Amino acid sequence: MITLVTGATRSGKSEWAETLATEFGQPVIYIATACLDPNDPEWNQRIKQHSDRRPEHWQTLEVPINLVSVVRSASGDTCLLIDALGTWVANLLELAEQEWNQIVIDFLISLQTISNNPKINVILVAEEVGWGVVPAYPMGRLFRDRLGALVRQVGCIANPVYLVAGGHILNLSMLGTPLS
Repeated sequence: MITLVTGATRSGKSEWAETLATEFGQPVIYIATACLDPNDPEWNQRIKQHSDRRPEHWQTLEVPINLVSVVRSASGDTCLLIDALGTWVANLLELAEQEWNQIVIDFLISLQTISNNPKINVILVAEEVGWGVVPAYPMGRLFRDRLGALVRQVGCIANPVYLVAGGHILNLSMLGTPLS
């Protein structure tokens, strides 16, 4: 099963994804797309908050770039919790459009393939970035557009899709209609 949890910054989306992972009752592999930065103590504190909240028996992998290969190599009775797609997009933001598009295609194919394995569950956490002002600089617009498109594409594969907003968890798969 592929599950998507999306929402705003500090909305609780990672906490909800962690709760879902625990409910599957499988070994969890937490795939962190963020890495510590020795020059950014505030960033490192954010990562520490996530790390401190996770159970110690969960395996953690730092995968800032090669997410496709990690998803493809998943096997056995396991739950992959990927947190978060926004950081992954940011890590690959300087790729040319054609190269980025191929990575997205490969990623979506890997998710569709893994969804055929009933022993593997994948939970993806993604930020909602398109609800604010259009960024005034090209790199900000590129990030927003790439992440928005990726979340939409993953949302077409995932079921359920959750939105965490205003302190509430909404199951969009039950409340909404897929746009395709």
